Amino acid sequence: MTATPLPSLNDPQALLRHLYDVAVQRALPLHNTAASLPAPPKGRTLVLGAGKAGGAMAHAVEALWPADAPLSGLVVTRYGHTPPRPVGLAQRIEVVEAAHPVPDAAGLQAAQRILALTQGLTEDDLVLCLISGGGSALLTLPCEGLTLADKQRINRQLLESGAHIGEMNTVRKHLSAIKGGRLAAACAPARVVTLTISDVPGDDVSVIASGPTVADASTCADALAILRRYGIAVPPAVQAQLEAGTLETPKPGDPRLARCETHLIATPQQSLEAAAEAARALGLRAYVLSDEIEGESREVGKVHAALARSTAQRRSSFEAPCVLLSGGETTVTVRPRAEGQPKGRGGRAGEFCLGLAQALGGQPGVWALAADTDGIDGVEDNAGARVAPDTLARAAAQGLKIADHLARNDAYGFFAPLGDLVMTGPTHTNVNDFRAIWVA
Repeated sequence: MTATPLPSLNDPQALLRHLYDVAVQRALPLHNTAASLPAPPKGRTLVLGAGKAGGAMAHAVEALWPADAPLSGLVVTRYGHTPPRPVGLAQRIEVVEAAHPVPDAAGLQAAQRILALTQGLTEDDLVLCLISGGGSALLTLPCEGLTLADKQRINRQLLESGAHIGEMNTVRKHLSAIKGGRLAAACAPARVVTLTISDVPGDDVSVIASGPTVADASTCADALAILRRYGIAVPPAVQAQLEAGTLETPKPGDPRLARCETHLIATPQQSLEAAAEAARALGLRAYVLSDEIEGESREVGKVHAALARSTAQRRSSFEAPCVLLSGGETTVTVRPRAEGQPKGRGGRAGEFCLGLAQALGGQPGVWALAADTDGIDGVEDNAGARVAPDTLARAAAQGLKIADHLARNDAYGFFAPLGDLVMTGPTHTNVNDFRAIWVA
């Protein structure tokens, strides 16, 4: 992705897009990998990985690894998320693509191949694991008694339930033969070094991509409770295994994970701080609210609207003009559709913008951009959306009712006619939601 030129303070939307680009650039693998790379081992080095940043992470390792040191492996990323190979860079790591957020047969085949590659590893070998957000869907290997179709159904139901990422990944770990530390266990007795890009609130490495190389403190009972909470059924044989605890994951202290270490190479907070520094370099105050904001996207939008409105009205501890920045991973609970009603389109960032715009009510002097740092909001082709003081007025002129679009989770259908979708294409990294609000 090409960075935008430095914007003028007289162009709020260009400035907000510039801050998004800076945040994404800060999280690109090539900028963050070298410091955490181990030295080549006595034996061979095997690279395994999964996530939306997988292709770019593989390229970074290939560029940085000594040319005379053996290197091979397999990484799976999302369809369309493999970046162009740099000119002159020899391919030593195979990159394949699969579906996200609902897994497919390609992801299943990739996970089977990755697990098979761990056979025959010795104490002299090094396994370098490249893990980023999206790995839960891309690295799919159902437990005994669960089919790919079952996994797809459960994933869809989790995504539409409003469950937060920690809950979703607790279930995914216990229904998998490779996640929740199982990949690392399969690599023993080799040394396992995981380089990970965080896309989760709090940077919990056991949650990122469902922690395939990290010990898991959650339990089968926890997974069962989450499934019951959201009314999601599993096959009777799997239900029985969960109740008996036979699908338990490797726990902290498991000797198979004794030679495992994990390094965070990019985080949401780092990207937010980079955006804040960029704003200050342009002479604008910047406040980072938090990188851990969770909750229903539309409700989080309303809270941000209240902060922006009070700041615009000079009733806040934030001093305008300024930019308010936040990150995290919000959720969208998909509402039931009336018969014959078209399915809404959009993701977390778009739904946040719907809630924000509705609550702002055309507040003068407030502009906003919300986008996913991987360049894809949900399953659409946009990264997110923009909000301006005239958003509601322009929508009304086109007969668009924001309440109707919220009712059917249709952010894409609201912002597309206004020309207010943020389009970036895949960014080849992923540190989750990015939100920036300019208050004049």
